[in-house]
Amino acid sequence: MSRAVLSTWGVHAFAPGLYPERQDAKPGKLDRFMGGLLGRWARHGSALRLPPVRRFAERVIAREGELAALDEATLQARVAPLRAALAASGLDDANAAEVFALVREVCFRRLGKRHYPVQLMGGYTMLNGGLAEMMTGEGKTLTAVLPAVAVALAGVPVHVITVNEYLAQRDSEQLAPVYGFFGLSVGLVTPEQEPPERIVAYGCDVCYCVNKDLVFDYLRDRITAQRIKAGARALLEGWLGRSAPVGGSGTLLRGLYYAIVDEADSVLIDEARTPLIISAEQDDPNGRAFYEQGLAVARSLNADEHYRLHLKERSIELTEAGRAAVAEASRGLPGLWQVSRAREELVEQGLTAEHLFELDRHYILAEGKVQIVDEYTGRVMADRSWEKGLHQMIEVKEGLELTKRRDTISRITYQRFFRRYLRLAGMSGTVTEVAPEMRTVYALDVLRIPPNRPVQRRDLGLRVFARSEARWDAVLASARAHAAAGRAVLIGTRSVAASELIGARLAAAGLDHEVLNARQDAREAEIVADAGQPGRITVATNMAGRGTDILLTPEVKAAGGLHVILTEYHDSARIDRQLYGRSGRQGDPGSYEALVSLEDELFLAHAARLVAWLHARTAPDGEVARRFGPLLRRFAQGAAEAQNARIRRHTVDSDNRMEQALAFAGRGE
Repeated sequence: MSRAVLSTWGVHAFAPGLYPERQDAKPGKLDRFMGGLLGRWARHGSALRLPPVRRFAERVIAREGELAALDEATLQARVAPLRAALAASGLDDANAAEVFALVREVCFRRLGKRHYPVQLMGGYTMLNGGLAEMMTGEGKTLTAVLPAVAVALAGVPVHVITVNEYLAQRDSEQLAPVYGFFGLSVGLVTPEQEPPERIVAYGCDVCYCVNKDLVFDYLRDRITAQRIKAGARALLEGWLGRSAPVGGSGTLLRGLYYAIVDEADSVLIDEARTPLIISAEQDDPNGRAFYEQGLAVARSLNADEHYRLHLKERSIELTEAGRAAVAEASRGLPGLWQVSRAREELVEQGLTAEHLFELDRHYILAEGKVQIVDEYTGRVMADRSWEKGLHQMIEVKEGLELTKRRDTISRITYQRFFRRYLRLAGMSGTVTEVAPEMRTVYALDVLRIPPNRPVQRRDLGLRVFARSEARWDAVLASARAHAAAGRAVLIGTRSVAASELIGARLAAAGLDHEVLNARQDAREAEIVADAGQPGRITVATNMAGRGTDILLTPEVKAAGGLHVILTEYHDSARIDRQLYGRSGRQGDPGSYEALVSLEDELFLAHAARLVAWLHARTAPDGEVARRFGPLLRRFAQGAAEAQNARIRRHTVDSDNRMEQALAFAGRGE
């Protein structure tokens, strides 16, 4: 590995352990304050920081004529001297420009694609440990290969982290010829792989993987570290900061060196609300009857009198009257029912299962199991379960066979994990809104890269209806009109239930359509790839990280392009922008509109008083005055985003406390 590269990254020593990684820094109040200031500067000061990045791109493009004139053998001969230069002087601008120019020419010869200036700018940003915001459709896959090749040629292992297995496999296979030209090996980690296969994949120069697989493998290595902690050789290697041999001592990874995170806001922000946990199954000594009794007691309680429902925090709290009612109901019941805290927690879990977790929104039933749906991607989270008995409570609620309870063995948050990379970089189409948090938590500066072509996407406005039924009528009418005009239509919903509801309405109206939600994961790429046909209507739960472009036919482009209909706002405006960004890609025409209702979850949870005020001034089947719609959206999303940021901070604090407790018990992560 090039010490020159590590030196430029400010890495002079590794954290003690099985392999190289940074010491986990825990930001204090001053760090958060300064990070917030720097993040806001990054968000608003992109234009001032672009000139040197643009000059670098021009420097790379200036090499095009010279390299294009070289034959294959002469071009190949440039690689070895470049490796030597990187090892000697690191990734300075001169070496980086040489690598980027060579990668650009190789991509043209192997893939028929030559990087645009904006892609070179995005690659340079990531090479320097930044977060590049590039609009949807700007070619982030091709952008990532630039810094990946540069860092790997310098002898530093690279992880390219995506949000789903399909993207990891597609990108690794598509770019393999480019890596092969430079003599770099490419690995792919998939969920079904056994440890020996994973060791080989992580041992490659560049490894493509899904964020959850990577973090769980890291946790498995931490468990291994605990098991061999007493070994003198392992301790010595930890003190010296040396990496264990690939696969040595049973480890899967060989260190956390350089990571490129695709859809960085989805991984580093949206999924950071919940820690990743490795747990062991155990038989529940209480049995099914325990949960059935808890659910029955929960259903007997009255809202406001016995419990308070906090929609913002997605939590339920028993009142004094509720605790008394639970104590009365537990008379004569055995075991934990005689322990006040245990029975109250059980009933609160029952209330949570009843009132905060909805079928076809937060989970679906498949193959006789409760399967959790990721609200940010609309996908099923395979092999995931809720903890502390909530999963079993929902199984009882749905009349399913009870699965075993799980005890936590090791856990870590995304925040703590990704801070351990020696250098972290990323890209996304929607990240400037969270620039302060990215800076505070991950020390990542956001740079907004301009689009390659002017955006032709039109905003057709926002309509807020008093009732959901009126909203669905408007969605149907809009989809029918745009499809009849020869355009492609994409309808975005927040839940499986909503997608199937509008699907049923479209079917009743005789409109041909496709529905893409957690039930159709296997056909995802096929459905999205066909969504650009004339008159095609596609209903999707969420487009975050789908990764497959909606390619428009010439007829659709001539008719006005893809029209996107948002039917319910998400907690974050970033998720809405991801949906809107499906239209108007790479200079294509397109449009979008929002058709929402005062009865939507976001408004009821985070703007209840404003909703009541608007209801009083709106006819039951009418629309809210246009001037109030943007105010309602900003107020509700602002409150939701602030609440989610608090949850993420609490998650990290809770994880730090849990780490101390597990370490004390000899079971740290």
